[in-house]
Amino acid sequence: MAHAYLFCGPRGVGKTTLARVLAMALNCPKRTSDGEPCSECESCMRIWSGQTSLDVVEIDAASNRGVDDARDLRERAMYAPSEGGRYKVYIVDEAHMLTREAWNALLKILEEPPPRIIFVFATTEPHKIQQAASPILSRCQRFDFRRIGVADIIARLSHVLVGEGIAAPEDALHTIARRADGAMRDALSLLDQVLAFTGGEITDEAVGSILGLVPQERYVELFEIVAGRRHGEIFRFVESLLEEGYDLVEFYHGLADAQRTLLRLRLDPQDATPELRPDLRELYARCAARFEAGDLVRMLALLADLEVDGSFRKTAQPRMLIEMLLLRFSYLDRTVELEELLRSIGTAAEGVARSPDRAAAAPSVITGSTGGAPVSRAAAPSRSAPVRDRDTVPAVAPAAQGPGASTPIIEPSSAAGSKTDVSEPPQRHELAKGWQRMIDEGVGLPSGIRPFLQAAMVAEGEGDRVVLALPPGPGLERLQSPGVRARVEAALARYVGRQVRLEVEAAGNVGAGRVSPEELRRERLARLVEREPVLGRAVEELDLELLD
Repeated sequence: MAHAYLFCGPRGVGKTTLARVLAMALNCPKRTSDGEPCSECESCMRIWSGQTSLDVVEIDAASNRGVDDARDLRERAMYAPSEGGRYKVYIVDEAHMLTREAWNALLKILEEPPPRIIFVFATTEPHKIQQAASPILSRCQRFDFRRIGVADIIARLSHVLVGEGIAAPEDALHTIARRADGAMRDALSLLDQVLAFTGGEITDEAVGSILGLVPQERYVELFEIVAGRRHGEIFRFVESLLEEGYDLVEFYHGLADAQRTLLRLRLDPQDATPELRPDLRELYARCAARFEAGDLVRMLALLADLEVDGSFRKTAQPRMLIEMLLLRFSYLDRTVELEELLRSIGTAAEGVARSPDRAAAAPSVITGSTGGAPVSRAAAPSRSAPVRDRDTVPAVAPAAQGPGASTPIIEPSSAAGSKTDVSEPPQRHELAKGWQRMIDEGVGLPSGIRPFLQAAMVAEGEGDRVVLALPPGPGLERLQSPGVRARVEAALARYVGRQVRLEVEAAGNVGAGRVSPEELRRERLARLVEREPVLGRAVEELDLELLD
């Protein structure tokens, strides 16, 4: 046996219970050869019921957390057990509440414990012990307790009800088990509460009403409203919840569970989904099929954001936050595949080529960047969506822009000269490819110059002239040095197959020494277009400009 144990885990999962079982096993005179206590002798009964015992002492550290309490405990621990062959066990509950000084007072006895003395510390927050007294952790055997599964909780509740001679439907027990959130103690307390209110007649409806749970069918109703883009019904839905007496905080937590279940079914229709009642599986499966997985992920992210920033717990108007969250769901951009987008671009281009006079009536197709970036398609012909970073996989598209839209909009360019010219000569494309290869491989480049070249804009000039534009700063100053510029010229010539003459200038408004945000966006879009001709074609056909 170790002389000190640390039991960590969520509340209600059996930390103190197991500490008592350990004390029973150590002191039971009739324990079996494998250490199991008999649970029937006087010693076992006194320990299990929490009655006074000379050799087993339970201490609530939340009420006895000071250094004087720790010193008193240390002095009492110096006395031997009441009988030979027994152990003195000190069970310290809520151990994280002990002060740093109290831990220091206990440290010595934990380092050099008296014989047949055992400490069991139970805590829900072991990180606080780490912060207050990290040396304590190395002197204890640590055991981490986990939350108890729904199936195990249901089995235990059924066992208790059978012993009481009470029948209960499995759906009602399933609801209680889910509400307990892995804590067996909470599940048993909730069962007591339900029995007290129902007089022993347990039904699923009664359990939901007593616990204040929103029926899962209401979440299906909400998902149908969101999928149908019936924005105005959001207000009526929330109002009906309040009229029926449901707590919006409870609704929020239930919505998170329902949203997660919907995503699981969308990703894997064969998922057993243990959190879902069997009779609701078909309803959820049909509802999940109306959403793309990417849409459900973003809806779940919006739910998580409301909890992470703490605004929902602090607000005095939870109704407004819930309504705005659900409206954002209903206005959320829809996902489209990149292949569908490219086919749409080709179809639109062919239609314009056959009928130029109808070009203005062609529907707008919104593009994203290449390499699997988000691609959006707006319902309104004049709308278009952002060209985004290359490494984003889902493709999103708003069916209609509104107050809850989460994706920024790119309007067709209206300022003179803002449209990116993508019909550059093939020579410029070769220059761009050679320039990128030179940066990627770095052969012949001066040391430390590559990050500055990556941020530069390169353009074809007359003859062998190549114009390089950089933001003001150390990169511009280094490249204006004749020696550095000559080495970059030689390296670039190796990749484009011809001699070049590099001219370096400041990007943007040289006189002001700053580059405007509009110029930076145009320059970034131009770089994307140079690397990806397909994106360039979309920008040219649809007159798009980069927004974000």
